[in-house]
Amino acid sequence: MTWFCWEVIISMVFAELQIRDVVLRPAHILAPMAGITDTVFRRFIKRLGGCGLIMTEFVSSEGMIRQNFRAQRYLYYTDEERPISAQIFGADPAHLAEAARQIEDLGFDLVDLNLGCPAKKVVKCGGSGLLRDLPLLEKILRAIRGAVKIPFTIKLRSGWSDEEIVALQVARLAEDCGVDALAVHPRTRVQGFSGRARWEIIQQIKQAVRIPVIGNGDVFKPPDARALHEQTGCDAVMIGRAAASNPWIFRQLAEFFATGTYREPADADRYELIRTYYSMLVAEEIPGALGKMKQFASWFTHGVRNGTELRRQVQSARETGEVLARVDAFFASLAAHPEAAIAS
Repeated sequence: MTWFCWEVIISMVFAELQIRDVVLRPAHILAPMAGITDTVFRRFIKRLGGCGLIMTEFVSSEGMIRQNFRAQRYLYYTDEERPISAQIFGADPAHLAEAARQIEDLGFDLVDLNLGCPAKKVVKCGGSGLLRDLPLLEKILRAIRGAVKIPFTIKLRSGWSDEEIVALQVARLAEDCGVDALAVHPRTRVQGFSGRARWEIIQQIKQAVRIPVIGNGDVFKPPDARALHEQTGCDAVMIGRAAASNPWIFRQLAEFFATGTYREPADADRYELIRTYYSMLVAEEIPGALGKMKQFASWFTHGVRNGTELRRQVQSARETGEVLARVDAFFASLAAHPEAAIAS
């Protein structure tokens, strides 16, 4: 790719954040996303550039205690991914503390507690459900803080519902319990991912606590990140869903803050991205690689000319080699016929 080199000196906006002894440079963070941020996707994002911290999919503390295979797989990482944070969820203070100790023993740079997942099965045993039980949450925060020496962070929603907005209260509690930084997604559990993110809640929290505050929600393009910083004063930006459909977002952020502009990917860039990610899945022998290819096809092909046809071809494939061959043939056809259908 003939991309702008993001390692240039960038402006002060999200240039760097230090969380105790861990330095994020730049202060652009890949949010933890279930079914998405596995080791292959994380390394893929790091190689594209512009991302200062990556996070694992959330891992059940109960699964870790039982040495569940899925939990162990979620916690696999390589040195290429550093700095890296592992996110855990649960509702038992002692078990969460033990899970955090295991995270530290595995060599992770940070440990994060999930207080934001809205899924019903998670809410029953943690996630955003803990926002309705602050006495229990305090016990959990103190137990984790007492169990590890590495930086301890949390990711939270604004509250359970519009009638139960507790983010500011939780932020102050977290600071009092020794939490080192917090990420705020200012939507309620009831909202899920609908409606708008209330950035004014991030601003209120930033003005109320001394620990770093990371803004998350409704950042889809670099100008959104600038607006988030201007409105809230937050110390870092966390990107979730936008990274799944536009993995270049972190590199675009770095370019934008350095120059005021950023480049959109061309067909050749999209081909290289899809081919590289799919090839990594095959080379790593990831379980369910074909399913991952089909899952990501729905995201990666947006913006591709005649992308609907490419998605159809990937979805109908029966093996990974067939997917790679179809991707190669599709983009070869696009290159041969630049007048082809518009992006879809």
